[in-house]
Amino acid sequence: MLDLNWLNTFVTLARLEHFGKTATELHMTQPNVSLHIKQLEQTTRVKLIERNPFRLTQAGERLLNSAQNTLMELQVCQADLNAINDLCQGTLTIAASDIISRLLLISPFQSFKKEFPGIDLSLLNTTSSQAAELVKSAKADLGFVMAQKESQPLHFTELQQVKWCALGDGLQAWQQGLVSANLEEPTLILLGHDTRTRDLLDLALPTLNLPNYRVMEVGSVDAQIDWAEAGFGVAIVPEFSLHPKLNLKTTVTPLPQFPTTSLGYIVRQNQVLSRAIKQLLNWVSEEIVRAQNVK
Repeated sequence: MLDLNWLNTFVTLARLEHFGKTATELHMTQPNVSLHIKQLEQTTRVKLIERNPFRLTQAGERLLNSAQNTLMELQVCQADLNAINDLCQGTLTIAASDIISRLLLISPFQSFKKEFPGIDLSLLNTTSSQAAELVKSAKADLGFVMAQKESQPLHFTELQQVKWCALGDGLQAWQQGLVSANLEEPTLILLGHDTRTRDLLDLALPTLNLPNYRVMEVGSVDAQIDWAEAGFGVAIVPEFSLHPKLNLKTTVTPLPQFPTTSLGYIVRQNQVLSRAIKQLLNWVSEEIVRAQNVK
């Protein structure tokens, strides 16, 4: 009989390809990692890894596929059992991007902590693509994402249509080519390429009809807003990100030609939702309505 702890160690080692890093991630000693692999090889009676250089044997590749599926299925099952038992203690893990978590989740999280004090809310700050992978593998119970397409094994529910705007002065003159030739090329302040938001914007940027520009990449929407407010360029941001900002100094230009996208949440298809998750989703929906009413 294969021990689940051995399998988890094996899967982690196959991913990291390093005994020391595996020990650190699993909070084990390196000799214990080696022992788990030895016990696994003795039980299966096949060699699973080559050490120098590290690689999986053909038998190791076969076991890895089954081990990954088994561990993920057990994690999914445990999440559903928690929901069926109406989890009132333990951890609820949410995956969301920085902009979504700060603008939409703080108040709902405060309400959640009051209503469900026995449940520890864990927030994973990720991109939308990473959030989808975390929910698929049951490492997150719920994900809040932008521009998610309905796909197995995830179910997406839209909460809001996202529109775009430009924050910064001089956009119209820039589009008309009226910027002085003696000045530096105008700057677009955008999120980095590792975000789904940037993927969407790159497709829409030609509609701005900008004759020339350079790009300044930053790591968050808040940083985009701060740099635009400081006069370093024009930031392209979701409209809802400006709702809580007071006394903006620079010009806000709606971009109706940019395609709208969806903001919503993802769960696994056929996932059992606990009362706690359903209540959290209600609070998030209420928060979105409040944000829309302060336009």
